[in-house]
Amino acid sequence: MSLLVVGLSHRSAPVSVLERAALVGDEQAKLVQDTLAAEPATEAAVLATCNRIELYADVDKFHAGVAELSTLLGQHTGVGLDELTPYLYVHYEDRAVHHLFSVTCGLDSMVVGEGQILGQIKDALALGQELHTAGRLLNDLFQQALRVGKRAHSETGIDRAGQSLVTFGLEQLAQGAPVAEWARGKRALVIGAGSMSSLAAATLARAGVSELVIANRTLERALRLAESLAQQHAATPAAIIPAGEDASADADTGAETLREGLVARAVPRDRVSAELPHADIVVSCTGATGLVLTAAELRTALAQRAACPPGTHPAGADVSLLDLAMPRDIDAAAHRIEGLHLIDIESLAEAAAEPSGAPGSSAGAMAADVDKVRTIVSEEVAAFGAAQRAAHITPTVVALRTMAADVVASEIARLDGRLPDLDDKQRAEITQTVRRVVDKLLHAPTVRVKQLASTPGGAGYADALRELFDLDPQAVAAVSRADGSARTAEPNDPKGGRA
Repeated sequence: MSLLVVGLSHRSAPVSVLERAALVGDEQAKLVQDTLAAEPATEAAVLATCNRIELYADVDKFHAGVAELSTLLGQHTGVGLDELTPYLYVHYEDRAVHHLFSVTCGLDSMVVGEGQILGQIKDALALGQELHTAGRLLNDLFQQALRVGKRAHSETGIDRAGQSLVTFGLEQLAQGAPVAEWARGKRALVIGAGSMSSLAAATLARAGVSELVIANRTLERALRLAESLAQQHAATPAAIIPAGEDASADADTGAETLREGLVARAVPRDRVSAELPHADIVVSCTGATGLVLTAAELRTALAQRAACPPGTHPAGADVSLLDLAMPRDIDAAAHRIEGLHLIDIESLAEAAAEPSGAPGSSAGAMAADVDKVRTIVSEEVAAFGAAQRAAHITPTVVALRTMAADVVASEIARLDGRLPDLDDKQRAEITQTVRRVVDKLLHAPTVRVKQLASTPGGAGYADALRELFDLDPQAVAAVSRADGSARTAEPNDPKGGRA
């Protein structure tokens, strides 16, 4: 195993660099394909979230691999390599496994213990499988990482606070008040209908907002989300607001149904400007390459909001904006506009870095859970390494047994020529006896060599076996290729593979 990861995250780079380095659209696919085309890499996968970009590869040369992967990250992120290099980290072999398992368990997240990273790991694996850039090593690695993450969440209370980047962001907006108390009765606008936006919409619905508008480029997706939330919270049916119709027409309906449940609506994204003046809370997380909400649009919405009849909006309250996109959706100038309270990824990174900022970081229970998860990660890293090292010698053992079977077959054929008068029963008995002798001679050494190979530094035993028995390297390679094809042909592993 020559696993290499090169990446940057909120722990190594400022948000301003992460924002510029964000991979959008099909850039992730292009990156892994170009990585596989590079000489040192035989497999590749990319993990890209709002606060990390990591490139995983199986390489045959460490230094050449680091140089190539770093260069590729610079090329595809658009951040010059000289500028990017100080923020890059490198992990190799067991340290790379330890890093991914820690990430999957939420230990390296901005909000420790958040579970959304599991879905992002699945997406990274699915992309590698779809593009055929993930081979045996990365398939095994990412599937095992998913199992480790699920084990950490099921065996510990690492997620006891139910935290996610969304809930952490809403807590920052609430400024110390309970989120449910702060959000109750307000109107919320969620821009986007992806996983993060969907989580934000669901969280706001549970918190008790009176009206939830979901704006998305694909209207059908927004409608499905709105209908689902409306049904879950016993609300009036979701509705599509046709283009050109005044969104404020539903204002009275929203107020009247406050006691009955949530009013959830879906609108196309080009209706955001019409919805903005009526929203008390705005959450945005899209894959757009440019700004979704500019400072000018926000000032216009504030002016329109000020013209609304008294009592339409909470008195004296700022409009709360939560930007979870990378690169940002909401103009950073919103921080300086009176009447707006913007929390973005940079704000969350600063809050999480404060001693009392990360949720539950000072709680003894959380500290104990983190220690338990670290123990799980260490155990799983050791087990994964042993399994990989043992798997490394399997093709050599198979090739040895195949060679032994060929020798037996050759000698039995020679015996037939020397003793042509043997009947079928006699020939079968001799053949079985010879096979038993060979099996018994090979059994103890092959079992022992597998045990030795699973220990650190055990890779040399495969080489020794090949040298001692003069095994054909091509025969060993053929077994390896067949084993790799069998593994990658079944991506939907029910024990933790592709969903």
